[in-house]
Amino acid sequence: MSLVRFSNNYPNLFNNLFENDWFDFANRNYSKTNTTLPSVNVKESTEDFEVEVAAPGFGKNDFKIEVNRNLLTISSDKQTEKETKEGQQFTRREFSYQSFCRSFTLPNVADAEKIEARYENGILKVVIPKKEEAKPKPARTVEIQ
Repeated sequence: MSLVRFSNNYPNLFNNLFENDWFDFANRNYSKTNTTLPSVNVKESTEDFEVEVAAPGFGKNDFKIEVNRNLLTISSDKQTEKETKEGQQFTRREFSYQSFCRSFTLPNVADAEKIEARYENGILKVVIPKKEEAKPKPARTVEIQ
């Protein structure tokens, strides 16, 4: 007799139904990739690009934003330790460690020297202005001679 891999012929819906933690409401702001990568929105206007990173529970000092050539990297490394009193025993203690790194290739029209960031209400907003020559110019009238 040999071992045979179990083949589940039921739809994936049942797997997801039992594998997801339906009562973990704190984890709803993360991407659907089953990782702890925060969800990201990227908006473009005529003036700039805006990257929004959903990272509730972080502080502005928890983030590191780097620009190297045309690569924008947003990362965080956060570790929380709870102190225990002397003589205190615990039967279960869970570590709290969060880390992520997201990278974005900047388009040629982006002005990497003028990038700004702010963190408000659990959202990190990174504003990447466009170069002046890339912004649309208003229509002008050409005079006929």
